[in-house]
Amino acid sequence: MQSPYADVREQFQKVFGAGPAGAGKVHVIRAPGRVNLIGEHTDYNDGFVFPMAIEPEVRIVCRSRPDGLVRLASTAFHDQIAEFSVQQKIARGQPKWANYMRGVAAELIAAGIPLVGMDALYSNTLPVGGGLSSSAAIEVGTGQALLTLAGVDMDGDRLALLCQKAEHEFAGVPVGIMDQTIVATGKAGHAMLLDCRSLAKQFVLLDPAELRVVIVNSMVKHELSGGEYAQRRRECEEGVAHFRKQDPDIRALRDVSMAQVQAAQGKLSDVVFRRCRHVVSEIARTTKAADLLTQRHYEEAGELMVESHASLRDDYEVSTVELDFLAEQATKVKGVYGARMTGGGFGGCIVTLCQPRSVEPLIEHLGKKYGEKFKIEPAAYVTTATAGAAAVE
Repeated sequence: MQSPYADVREQFQKVFGAGPAGAGKVHVIRAPGRVNLIGEHTDYNDGFVFPMAIEPEVRIVCRSRPDGLVRLASTAFHDQIAEFSVQQKIARGQPKWANYMRGVAAELIAAGIPLVGMDALYSNTLPVGGGLSSSAAIEVGTGQALLTLAGVDMDGDRLALLCQKAEHEFAGVPVGIMDQTIVATGKAGHAMLLDCRSLAKQFVLLDPAELRVVIVNSMVKHELSGGEYAQRRRECEEGVAHFRKQDPDIRALRDVSMAQVQAAQGKLSDVVFRRCRHVVSEIARTTKAADLLTQRHYEEAGELMVESHASLRDDYEVSTVELDFLAEQATKVKGVYGARMTGGGFGGCIVTLCQPRSVEPLIEHLGKKYGEKFKIEPAAYVTTATAGAAAVE
């Protein structure tokens, strides 16, 4: 039986050929995307998130080089090869897509890892800009590739933190820790309740005989570095500054109760009040949803997903008319427990939790209704929870 990675291996050979004298054997790294079932914009507020690793993935075919040179190619950017050396100071540069990889290499070197050179081809079955964390998959996959070629094992949590730092420093996006953690440490068949303050994890079984996760891409692309994301973070920080005056032990919105938020109405600006109300209520919904799914109370968990979407639409204002339409239409299909936008917002995808028998009717219904209204064909991904990034060949 042919390897699922045979095509991308063949492409690697076309791009890089036999390589320089002393080149190592070829490896394949798989790094999954992720979808967040509930818990949006809570990660950078020290709250809880509830993601799972998914089947769409980034695939990296790589081989060591003895000269310290890193050469990168991508099936998404034909005829472009990015180059840098692990033996010299690594700086941001062109092409911009390679800054994610440069950042990870720089952070690994700063952590004392003796890296070797690498030829690597990146192939992606994740939609770029769809909110399924293609950037974290690229970062963690790059880290796993460089570590594999260096013959070094690293704890997944440590790799996640290094990749998060790389995205801050080299891509200029102030992301929380969720994406890198689930991509690096996901467990097959399980979603992960992650405490973004302590990084403690609780894995919750999602039985594929009872549940399917269907992700539907609105095909409206978002761009997180476009300022809106950073603006939301500033608004949350403004809220924290207000609450800290009353209680100096408050470090983040994680430490604020809903009673405190309600009492601040009229004292905070309306926008900051609503941002705080979303985050505090979303943290509570996230831990409750994990408990409900542990007990297989799917209907109640689905209701919390619907509440989450409404809060993201009205209080956090990161949804779009396309996402609102998809989420609303999804819940009209029998056997769908809940639906909500997922990811940073401003486009991207919705995530739905449904019975296995409802998958086809759901995809058919959304394709028809969305196409009629927006003249766009949405892309659907049916997935189970998968394991985190690893060398697979």
